[in-house]
Amino acid sequence: MKIKTSLVSMFFFMVLGMLCGQVSASDYNGNWPTWRGPLFTGEVVKGNPPTIWSETKNIKWKIPLPGKGLSTPIVWGDQIFLTSAIPLDKKASEETLAKLKDGQASWMQPKLPEYLQQFVVYSIDRNNGKIIWQKVVREQFPHEGTHTDGSWASQSCVTDGEYLIASFGSFGLYCFDLKGNLIWEKDLGDLNIRASFGEGSSPALYNDYLIVNWDHEKDSYIYVLNKKDGEVIWKKKRDEKTSWSTPIVVPVKGKLQLIVSATGKSTSYNLQNGDIIWEISGMTENVIPSPVTDGELVHLISGFRGAAMQTIRLDEASGDLKESSAVVWTYNKNTPYVPSALLYNGRLYYLRGNDERLSCVDAKTGKIFYEAEKLDGMKGVYASPIGVNGLVYVLGRNGMCYVIKDGEGLNVVSRNQLDDNFDASPAVIGNNLYLRGLKSLYCISE
Repeated sequence: MKIKTSLVSMFFFMVLGMLCGQVSASDYNGNWPTWRGPLFTGEVVKGNPPTIWSETKNIKWKIPLPGKGLSTPIVWGDQIFLTSAIPLDKKASEETLAKLKDGQASWMQPKLPEYLQQFVVYSIDRNNGKIIWQKVVREQFPHEGTHTDGSWASQSCVTDGEYLIASFGSFGLYCFDLKGNLIWEKDLGDLNIRASFGEGSSPALYNDYLIVNWDHEKDSYIYVLNKKDGEVIWKKKRDEKTSWSTPIVVPVKGKLQLIVSATGKSTSYNLQNGDIIWEISGMTENVIPSPVTDGELVHLISGFRGAAMQTIRLDEASGDLKESSAVVWTYNKNTPYVPSALLYNGRLYYLRGNDERLSCVDAKTGKIFYEAEKLDGMKGVYASPIGVNGLVYVLGRNGMCYVIKDGEGLNVVSRNQLDDNFDASPAVIGNNLYLRGLKSLYCISE
């Protein structure tokens, strides 16, 4: 039987050739360099993790994590990289807290920065859970609160196997080599986040370009920096309020499109000079999910106080897409608020809001295979689903993880429960599944 190369595979090799010229395909396949994996879609290129586990079964190792961080573990070689904000034994003055409280959205009841925070980057041996190195990059009282579910260390790191970028948003951007040596650091100022919901957009890395989404309630920008020295290559002012979406980069017809979702307009920029290639309105407020693409179509999605999904054909997209035929299909029901979608084997998997209700649609046509199906026993979802070895993993906030067969019907393979709460997204390397809880980091392996 003749095997036809999928568009996703073709896209992957285009990305690989431009992103990691010195890295082999097998090396890239075997790592988790960004929070959504090597394809930026949640798909595991090569892996076979367990489908059954518990606190007493298939736990290779488990280590406690100090402080609080919601960043997804990223992996290169034998190292796991993640961040945390650790409260120190130094309390803010009553006067400072009163001023902070006056400036917050009282209806939201944000978590105020009562204690000095220590911002830490960790390298952990993925084979045994031992800390290889840890770097304290800053100690500071945050200038504003965060969501009660949030953290001052929510952004995930990104690496290309040579440079490791850790972002703490308002508390600095830091570049290390993989041995933990600081190469450069940069402070872009303070973000002023809507309703003190907290920061969360992760940096993106493509070739030498480091991309930072700086959307907030004051002057918003998209920054493109040189990964080697942190210098600004270009920045573009944006007419946007707070968004949390992590940008992606897609090669299209000889150009590199930098795509970022946002409430006012989702925009594609020419990565090399910042020129706008196309833009489209139609997302909801508080855009958090990142776009996903197979290189032919890009899917934009959001779901706060409404629902929106737009699928755009990239080689036709130009200018304002409001009435363009480049918009292949749209949908306005059951889309996610916090979790990003999984694009896997031509299907989109996504949650409704932050609820444990899963939908699956045909990515090319929008045909619904199943919609808002309840995952019993799970209570809320912030983590984004992943796809591996013909299976879909959906991790709930209460420590329950569903393993579902990839396909047009909801076919549950297993349900697994851990004694922790999970908001960070899973990562897979080979036969190992890495889950970051609020208390511990788990390596799940048979």
